Amino acid sequence: MFYPWWKRIEDIIGAVLAGLVVSPILPFIVLAVKLEIPEEPVLIKHPRVSEGRVINVYKFRGMVKDAHRLKPSLMHLNERADGPFFKIKRDPRVTRVGRVIRKFRLDELPQLINVLKGELSLVGPRPHEPGEVEKYPNEYKQIPLARAGLTGISQVSGASSLPFLKELELDGKYIKKLSLWTDIKIIVKSALILFFDPTAV
Repeated sequence: MFYPWWKRIEDIIGAVLAGLVVSPILPFIVLAVKLEIPEEPVLIKHPRVSEGRVINVYKFRGMVKDAHRLKPSLMHLNERADGPFFKIKRDPRVTRVGRVIRKFRLDELPQLINVLKGELSLVGPRPHEPGEVEKYPNEYKQIPLARAGLTGISQVSGASSLPFLKELELDGKYIKKLSLWTDIKIIVKSALILFFDPTAV
């Protein structure tokens, strides 16, 4: 799917600037994660779909070891009954440090690496797991062909509280009308939510 030249410039400049801004707190996050689960790597990789292929999205560890293996036993607690997504408000797999860094989305800071590598964009459709993407209705099959983003129109419009089809509808409209001004507005709104209302993300 078409990826404008200005978007790559936006991604590189934005990722570098964001990296410089957050660099002072990174050692503290690494230390906190390592102290809680010393035997496990600080960074983890999650398979997500971007531009029609599966990529490894980086995150700071915020869950216990082998959290994905515990998912089937927790399916009865899933609060997302409207689609293929999985969400528990008080997920027992989340560590103490994880609750803090996930609340402020600090666990997603390593995804700036994905942006610099050209695997993600700063702004784009929300990246989902391959199994979730397979369940997209036919009219939204074009969304995973676009480059997914750290933030996007669906993230600043309710994120995980949005109904499944509404999230896809918003992301679908975004990729049809790409514009620098839209991206700027989404980035600014994302920053405002992050600093003043992290529970909305």
